[in-house]
Amino acid sequence: MSRLLTVILLLICTCAYIRALAPSLLDKNKTGFLGIFWKCARIGERKSPYVACCCIIMAFTILFSE
Repeated sequence: MSRLLTVILLLICTCAYIRALAPSLLDKNKTGFLGIFWKCARIGERKSPYVACCCIIMAFTILFSE
């Protein structure tokens, strides 16, 4: 389960970073399958303190539990 959460967090953080660098890349695909990346970018932008806390918690979990 922690691997799935790690993948989701990485997807959210990566999409938010890509949208910060090139907004038009994700903004033109708001619907359909590629809309998932736009939605992840929006989650990363709007909920960034919560995403950052989850990333820190996940990092400690991976480092110290495995």
